[in-house]
Order: sequence, then C-alpha cells, then structure tokens
Amino acid sequence: MATKNTDSLKTASVLAFERKLDPSDAIFSAGNWADRANHAAWLPVDVREKSVRGTISNRLKTGGKDMDPAKLDAEIEKPNLQRVDVATLPPTADTLQARFTLRVLGGAGAPSACNSSAYLNKLLAAVKSYADTAGFGELARRYASNLANARFLWRNRVGAEMVEVQIRHLQDGAAAKTWVFNALNLSLRHFDAPAADATALAELAQVIEQGLAGKKFVLLEVSAFARVGAGQEVFPSQELILDKGSSTAGLKSKTLYTVGDTREKRGVAAMHSQKIGNALRTVDTWYPTEDDFGQSAPIAVEPYGSVTSEGKAYRQPKVKKDFYSLLDAWVLKDQAPEAEQQHYVMANLIRGGVFGESGKD
Repeated sequence: MATKNTDSLKTASVLAFERKLDPSDAIFSAGNWADRANHAAWLPVDVREKSVRGTISNRLKTGGKDMDPAKLDAEIEKPNLQRVDVATLPPTADTLQARFTLRVLGGAGAPSACNSSAYLNKLLAAVKSYADTAGFGELARRYASNLANARFLWRNRVGAEMVEVQIRHLQDGAAAKTWVFNALNLSLRHFDAPAADATALAELAQVIEQGLAGKKFVLLEVSAFARVGAGQEVFPSQELILDKGSSTAGLKSKTLYTVGDTREKRGVAAMHSQKIGNALRTVDTWYPTEDDFGQSAPIAVEPYGSVTSEGKAYRQPKVKKDFYSLLDAWVLKDQAPEAEQQHYVMANLIRGGVFGESGKD
C-alpha cells in the first residue's frame, strides 16, 4: 500500500494498469530434434497418473516429552503411498516443444482506471518524460533476451543437450520476420548479447519497443525446442489445489496443468501464462543487495522485489527502493528516480496491477 503524504496531491484511490506483455499458455508437444521445421511431426504431451510407493523422508517432530521412540520408529517404517501426475516424452521422441504467443500492447504507463484527474496528469507527464528521455529500449532489450534464452522453460531448460528458440513476428496471420536463437549461448544472469546473436536480438528488441510505445501492433509466436532425451520427464505447471475437502485420503499429491477439451480424460500438458510472464519480466538487476559481487542476478519485477522461492523481498519499504516509494516520489514530489530505478518503475506499470491508495487508516 502506498504511503500517505501531506502534499495536496494524493495518490488516486482507484489506480489500475493492464499488463502490456500478454502471453498465452505454453502448450507442450513431443517430437525429434531433426523435425523442428516439420510441425506435423509433433504430438501433444499427455499427462497421466502414477501411483508410487515411497518412504517417509520428511523431518519429524522429536522434541515432545511424550514422544514414544517405539511409535517414532513405527512411523518412519510406514510406506509413503502417493498418487501423482507425470508428463513424459514418448520413447520415440527426444525433444520437447513449448509453444505460445505473446502480444505486446501499447500505452505502457497509462492506467486503465484512475479516479483522480490531477494525479493522472502528473503520472502521464512522468511517463512521457521517461519515454522521451530513456525510452523503452532498455526494457525491450531485456524482454527480448528472456525470449531468446528460453528462461520461460524453467526446469525444462536445465540439463537439456540443446535448446533452440524460434520467434516469429506475425502480421496478417503470416510470419513477417523470423529469428532463431541457440538459447544456451545466452546467459540467464545478464543481458549482454553474444556477437553472433547481437543483430537478431536488436531487431527483436526494436519490435518489442515499438509495441510498448504503441507504434505498431505486435504479436509474436514463440516455439522453444529442448532436446532432453527420449522418454524423459518434462515439467509443465503444477496446479495449486487450495480446497482439498475434509479429507486428503485418496487425493493426488501433485496435479499438473493441462488444456484441451474438458470432455477428454487426458488433457495436453501446458505451462501457465502467469509463469511465462514471470520469466519474461525477470529483468530487475537494480535492486539493493547486501554484497558487492558486481551485477545482481535478475529477479522478476515485483512491487517489493519478492522472490517466493527464497522467502525474501529485496525491495523493502524501509529502504525506499520499492515500487510505491519510487512512484510516489516521482509523481507526487517531482523527485524523479535515477535512470535505473525509472526502468524498474516502468516495468511494474508494464507488469500491470492495482496500485491505488486506500482511504482507510
């Protein structure tokens, strides 16, 4: 929540932004590396159920004075029976294809809802100043790099022998331009392009920049091929099951995300669009750190720099480098952040969200 300020201008209580990088779900299919250009050779990756008999391996509570050692021994000797979803390549296919589309929408920084005309005018002035001086080139370059390096494959990228990304700029349903990248040649820790890919990345970044600036409609089709080995397991998104009912008996301990006809018993393995979007906006290297090892590894753009896998927020309000502190200083107090933090603020507006200030104490 934004901090209240004593100036006459206040943050709008209704302030919302639509995301400007709009990916679809990524659909998984299987084939062979040599058939990357033959779309008819690729078949959907099914999700099936597997029942396994495992062992008890979690840490047990042993500090209770009433804990009977005999009962503890009996507990860890029990089998751990599980029902899980699994997705694998067939024995005749060695490569995973993940395919999705990405719309790059114009009007970056302009809210979709704002109930204060005074605040809206100041905000749009700040956005215009950013577009005229810094521009969207730096953010577009980083978004383009995250497409080319296949960061969106997540665990499927790890351990792959080869990874190729094909990106097509679609116009009137046809590819106006196609770029092909060897994803493993591009780093996940920085955005410096290898010499062999510099021209293609610059072209892709320019298209994304034009889309964010509203100069043209941009629709990209992205196909990533990861050669992981015949029959190997692949990793679509895992569903978060919040309502498990009154009993967990007989329920699956892992449910994978699928798309397709709901009448079918088996859907096609897929990755959530939210997970794709998280990978694409992993461009924040400007957050404060406690060490001094050069450029920080990128994290996803979030208002507080939250990284749930680490249980840490890198942009805490007390440091005044969080999104709300920077935005308030920029719009309400005419204190423009340094250029790097302006990129961060704009990346949050491109991310989208509801950022109004509540009138409640």
